[in-house]
Amino acid sequence: MYHYSETGLESRIIEHLQHFLLELGKGFAFIGRQYRVTLGNRHHYVDLVFYHRILKCFILIDLKKSEAGYEDVGQMNMYLGYFENEEKTEGDNPPIGIVLAREKDDLLIQYAMHNVSSQLFVSKYQLYLPNKEELRAAIEETLNE
Repeated sequence: MYHYSETGLESRIIEHLQHFLLELGKGFAFIGRQYRVTLGNRHHYVDLVFYHRILKCFILIDLKKSEAGYEDVGQMNMYLGYFENEEKTEGDNPPIGIVLAREKDDLLIQYAMHNVSSQLFVSKYQLYLPNKEELRAAIEETLNE
């Protein structure tokens, strides 16, 4: 199993940007890495920023090495507010935020996102494909639910 830091994961994505964009789907354009957001005198950084030319909106991605927490939801919501008010231009739709983490607690995320009206999503990523036995077990578990 691979163990990357958040910066390492981000670097690997950038190294393979063309393939990564194709994995995301049609219409993505790369805007920046460690995109600086300055609020007051404090700098904050969005890991990856894309613009989706078909959806006409910014897509913000925050990478987490470990489990996604409520503070990650709040941070992404702050980034979404900034992009909505400062970066969006006429004709753009509201930005979409995605927190990609190694793990997530569905109940914690559900409560952290209570009354959050932004387009904010939290999901798990995988650094490798499961082997045949793991895939079979996952399918059987899904079928038995």
